[in-house]
Amino acid sequence: MKRVASFTEVHVEMSQKPTCRLIRSSKTYHGKQGFDYAEAISAESANSQAICMHKLTIPPGGRAKAHLHENHETAIYMLQGKSAMWYGEKLELHMELEEGDFLYIPAGMPHLPYNPSETESCTAILARTDPNEQESVTLLPELDRLKP
Repeated sequence: MKRVASFTEVHVEMSQKPTCRLIRSSKTYHGKQGFDYAEAISAESANSQAICMHKLTIPPGGRAKAHLHENHETAIYMLQGKSAMWYGEKLELHMELEEGDFLYIPAGMPHLPYNPSETESCTAILARTDPNEQESVTLLPELDRLKP
């Protein structure tokens, strides 16, 4: 008969030594940016030390709050649909992403992602060099007014 570790044993193991972790995302959390993220790899879920990874689905017409990630880089893979983003010090630059595109966002870069479609959701995989889910998020409400 196979023995199953108790919650206490797993918690002690996570705090003592690094090991591989399988995360079957079944929970979501609401981020400061205004979106709901599928919980995946983070310090909170996997005891990661320098990376987090999440799945984000933006509903039709959905838009984040303008923000940046202080001292942390972000990499995004557009899994399904199309997305767009305003970015730059005053959100003066714009780009559109399509399914299969990769995007790099340097640390400290203000950005405001959104879904330009009024009928289709879009889904992306996000990875950031911050192991915590939300600690490096800095909201920029003064920039939100620039892109109504």
